[in-house]
Amino acid sequence: MSSERFKAEVLPLREKLFRIACKMLEDEQDAEDAVQEAYLRLWHTRDVLDRYDSISAFATTVTKNICIDRLRIRHREEPLADNHEQIVHDNPHLMLEKSDTEKLIGSIIDQLPPLQRMIMQMKDVEEMENEEIASITGTNIEAVRMNLSRARKRVREVYLKLTAI
Repeated sequence: MSSERFKAEVLPLREKLFRIACKMLEDEQDAEDAVQEAYLRLWHTRDVLDRYDSISAFATTVTKNICIDRLRIRHREEPLADNHEQIVHDNPHLMLEKSDTEKLIGSIIDQLPPLQRMIMQMKDVEEMENEEIASITGTNIEAVRMNLSRARKRVREVYLKLTAI
């Protein structure tokens, strides 16, 4: 898809996508960020947008998925931020244990095959979508899922083996 066609067909969807994001996230700033992220993803996949019957439906789906990801992250962070982090910072033993665990997991991840390590980094640290990872790595989405699953399984197995008493 050319940039002119992208401007003509995708950019006018901004208000619709913003309303959807606002409704889901209940915060205008987060909604604005989600729409910007959706446009960025759509721009990066503009070469394959012609494959979709409805670009509007695809853009809506991308926006909804971004909002869901943001809600999941928000949900994961909220309960821990108030109580758990305060407990960890108040207890030097827990701080040391957390630091050691992070180092151990980091060293386990460093031992993964390069593709699995890269996919795990992009998905779990940079929070990229599988489609983005597939396009960056030059693999298909199923290969991304499979490599991510194998990497997580391997990290879990090695971690449990090393920490078993």
